[in-house]
Amino acid sequence: MNVHGRHYRTIWLRPGDGRTVEIIDQRALPHRFVIEKISTVAQMAAAISEMHVRGAGLIGASAGWGMYLAALAIFSNAPSRTADARLAEAAALLKSTRPTAVNLAWAVDRQLAAIARGSTSPAKISIARETAALIADEDAAACRAIGGHGLPLIRRISRRKVGAPVNVLTHCNAGWLAFVDHGSATAPIYAAHDAGIAVHVWVDETRPRSQGAKLTAWELGQHGVPHTIIADNTGGHLMQRDMVDLVITGTDRTTRTGDVANKIGTYLKALAARDNRIPFYVALPSSSFDWKMRDGLREIPIEERGSEEVKFADGLLVGANGRAGRHAEVLIAPPESPAANYGFDVTPARLVTGLITERGLCRADEKSIVALFPEHAVR
Repeated sequence: MNVHGRHYRTIWLRPGDGRTVEIIDQRALPHRFVIEKISTVAQMAAAISEMHVRGAGLIGASAGWGMYLAALAIFSNAPSRTADARLAEAAALLKSTRPTAVNLAWAVDRQLAAIARGSTSPAKISIARETAALIADEDAAACRAIGGHGLPLIRRISRRKVGAPVNVLTHCNAGWLAFVDHGSATAPIYAAHDAGIAVHVWVDETRPRSQGAKLTAWELGQHGVPHTIIADNTGGHLMQRDMVDLVITGTDRTTRTGDVANKIGTYLKALAARDNRIPFYVALPSSSFDWKMRDGLREIPIEERGSEEVKFADGLLVGANGRAGRHAEVLIAPPESPAANYGFDVTPARLVTGLITERGLCRADEKSIVALFPEHAVR
């Protein structure tokens, strides 16, 4: 997608250097655009854990490239009897970084299976590189297809709203920064905007890390999409006053029965949408399905992060002259007060109008999902 008019992906192998992966360090956004170089699996694990990269698809792609870096370090030298054990350790390290996003383990397991097919050390390295690139390319292609399948939803609403924009509400960041390119929840929005359809996005700030205010707003602005940042609790008010036509969110893990785990606060948006008869869609590539899980509330692991994310906020200090200065972190809560920080919640399938995938739209139930993905039918 666009950054100051230039196309970027969120992760790539550094041109001319097969030993370095480059990422957009999302911690610096929206105030600085920083490209970080990663050359070891430990660095990649830290980047995932500390949210230099985040979002379901990008976490998977990062894990894929992390396994390539591990294979490069392990198999570049003379074969060792401990090579397989070291690769397993690298896989376990990556898997331990973020428990909720299913794309992470999916990508690691895919790499392990692929690398095992190599009969020599050079072959294993080559396979790991090809698989990492394929995971990234597939993610970008899936998100582009999601945009195409979601576009008719926005177009139909636009035809009813002659002369007025379609108001879409989204929560957190499920844009191109959360994937390799295009995004999931934002892909239909970008497709509509590029097709000349008037669209406006209500952007939840998404506390405590403010991915909506920092990331979604920034990338929409880079693409020229009209948008407005709102406090997290504003969505229900807007829905009651017919100021929201459609809700589209992403997901970090969706069960085969249609339960959806997404950034904390998504469940409340789904409840408000149901109460106001507003369509609530979830956009996801098939890599975000957990085909083994049926009961999201009971089975999906919910990440609990540090309390400092709730008690502190960060940004640029602005002087009396209105000029932005240095980056700073400020305490916004009593220092002695404890804080809980659940990263995700689960929206039951009954509250989801439909799912937008790379193969098309379906209802959020097992029969409809499996009809789109028959290879995952229970035999």
